[in-house]
This record gives sequence, C-alpha cells and structure tokens, in this order.
Amino acid sequence: MTVDMLEGGVAQLREAILANDGANVATTPFAMRVERLIETFYDEVGSPRTWALSDVLDLFMIKVLYVDRRSRDASTLLYLGRLLERYLRTDELMAGSASTGNPVPYLSDLIEEAEHPSGRFASYFEACRKSGDNALFVSGLFPGSLGRRRGPGRLGGAAHVDHAYVTDVGRRFYEMAANQAAAEWLHLKPTLLRLARFFDVYAEALHEVGERYVLGIDVRVIADKMLDALNRFHETGAQADMDAAQRYGALLRLDDAGLERLRAPRPGTPEPDYF
Repeated sequence: MTVDMLEGGVAQLREAILANDGANVATTPFAMRVERLIETFYDEVGSPRTWALSDVLDLFMIKVLYVDRRSRDASTLLYLGRLLERYLRTDELMAGSASTGNPVPYLSDLIEEAEHPSGRFASYFEACRKSGDNALFVSGLFPGSLGRRRGPGRLGGAAHVDHAYVTDVGRRFYEMAANQAAAEWLHLKPTLLRLARFFDVYAEALHEVGERYVLGIDVRVIADKMLDALNRFHETGAQADMDAAQRYGALLRLDDAGLERLRAPRPGTPEPDYF
C-alpha cells in the first residue's frame, strides 16, 4: 500500500466518524480497516517513506479511543490528534512555563496571568486551554514524572505534584477555558467541557498511544510480522523474507522490556457514558 493509499484510508475513517458524530460506528469491518492500516504502517517500518504525522497520530487515536474505548465524539478525538501533533513537533510543553519552570502551572499562576498579563499567551483563554493541554499531555504520556517534589507557586501551594493534582487542575483549566467567550467563538466549548469531564479517560488513551506507538513500538505487531516472515522464509527460502524477519527482530531488540507485554492481557472495553 502506498503512502497516498494510507492517507486516503485514514481520511475515509475520519469522514465516517465525522458523519456519525455522537454515535460510534466502529463495526467489525471498520475495526478491521483500522488494523490493516496499522499493519501497513508497520510493514514499512525502516523503509525510507514519509508519512504525514497527522495521519499516523489520527490512526492511532482512532484505534485506541474510538475502536477500543468506543468514543462517540468526533471533535474531541480530532482535538487530541492535533494536541499530540503539536507537542511532538515543538517544545510547546514548556511554553508559558518559563517563570515557574513547571509544565503544569498552579492555579495561582493563572490568576496572576489574568490580573497582570505577561504577554506569553495570546489571551487568558489560551493560557487556560494550553495549561489544560499541558496537564493532559503530561499525565497521559509521562505519568511517571508525577509525584516529584516541586517548589511552591507565587501564592504558595502543595510541594508535590501527583497524578490526582494534575487531573484536578487539568479539569479546572479546561473548565476555565470553556467559560471564556473565545471558546464560543471558536466552537470549542463542548470539546473543552468534555475534556474536563472525561480527563482521566483521555489521559489513559494518550498513555496507551504513547506506550504502544509514540514512545515505543507495539511489540505484538512486530513479533507477529517477524514470525510471519520466518514462516514465509521456511516455505520459500527467499532472502527477502529472511531480511524482513531480521529487520523486525532488530526492532524487537530495541525494546526488550516491552517483550513482556506480549504476554500481558489486553485492556477491556467498558461502555462509556459519552466521551
């Protein structure tokens, strides 16, 4: 499958999700299309191909959030894809944190920002929204960084930032952003309120995307492809099949600790309220 075909496949998935916003149409054929596109991506691992990052991230988010967790909101799904793309392309995580050195500010920092704008944000709305995004990104992709000691904010504050704290302030940042007039103008209010309400669900989904696709590799897929290539080699003796098996084997060795995940049970798929 060519890059254009992969991009076209992801575009079709997006169109189906948008056309059925408020419902989940991840039927068995839909889920199989997602799996085939992910397998196609892994088929080309190591090859000199250029994939559109937005398409790859949307594909992973569709798999983890829409197919596996039965999400029904198209706008939030696409928002999360763009959030990941933004943070992976830039150093936005640290944007606005220069004064405190913390990617997730205290609420007192935002109160200070509202009273005395620093110029680091385009508006108070953006300060709240980006702080919520920071909290969600950190708690999703780097949960191990939480619980470490930190200095107090301008008006004081807890000495530790744990997962519960980041979840709480992340929700409140999104709620504060949703209550700004700009949220209405940009048609983001429902999305921001949903991010606040289901913050922990989205953080869990981002964690799985990061662990399986962004910060590492899905060892189950790679292992299956290595075994398939070895089986083909035993049948045909073709050197190309042995080369493919060795390429996938090398990828597995880059993530030896992840081999344990081959034996780990897959997460369940609880029926959501509406996220």
